[in-house]
Amino acid sequence: MGDTVVHALDGVSFQVRQGDYWAIMGQSGSGKSTLLNLLGCLDRPTEGAYLLGGDDVAQLDDDDLAEIRGQRLGFIFQSFNLILQLTVLENIEVPLFYQGIPAREARERAQRYAELVGLGGRTHHRPLELSGGQQQRVAIARALVNEPLVILADEATGNLDSATGREILGLLDQLHLQGRTIIMVTHDPNIANRAEWVLRLKDGKIDRIEPGGKHPEGVRTPERH
Repeated sequence: MGDTVVHALDGVSFQVRQGDYWAIMGQSGSGKSTLLNLLGCLDRPTEGAYLLGGDDVAQLDDDDLAEIRGQRLGFIFQSFNLILQLTVLENIEVPLFYQGIPAREARERAQRYAELVGLGGRTHHRPLELSGGQQQRVAIARALVNEPLVILADEATGNLDSATGREILGLLDQLHLQGRTIIMVTHDPNIANRAEWVLRLKDGKIDRIEPGGKHPEGVRTPERH
């Protein structure tokens, strides 16, 4: 058993263009979370290459990866991952401190993004004083505050009721219309249909890539390499 090699992903190759909206689907164990972790520079590929804005992620050291995560990528998790002792505004500010942004600028930017997600009047509340939907809005503001090129969402509505989930998906739609690149993992075909492209994984391999509900007219399905 010690010599058994498990390939969480095998031969996965596709291209995401700036401003695209992708959904990644597949059964449990298909490799969705592994792929999202690679795209988010939380893991490195053991073979092959991952090019992000021309940089081969597999060749970068930990400091370089941390810089990319802080400046180019925004993460939205199912479990929110907020710091309970901090206020809404302070939670949104956290990524800015890691980037060395001065305190006054960090506060102003955090306030701006709190207002963007509809929480301008709740910036001094703590997470446990908010509803689940409001907590996810804080998480989205935190993901956006560094003004990343790419937003990665892992089952972002999984812990929310249907109505609140639709509100969060509507917010993601707005962000896409503003030119953000969005890649989300979901098991729900109705959610995936909001994307332009749907990538389906099976046993760590691409089963197929197909147009989603927002597929732009006249654009060919991206080729698998």
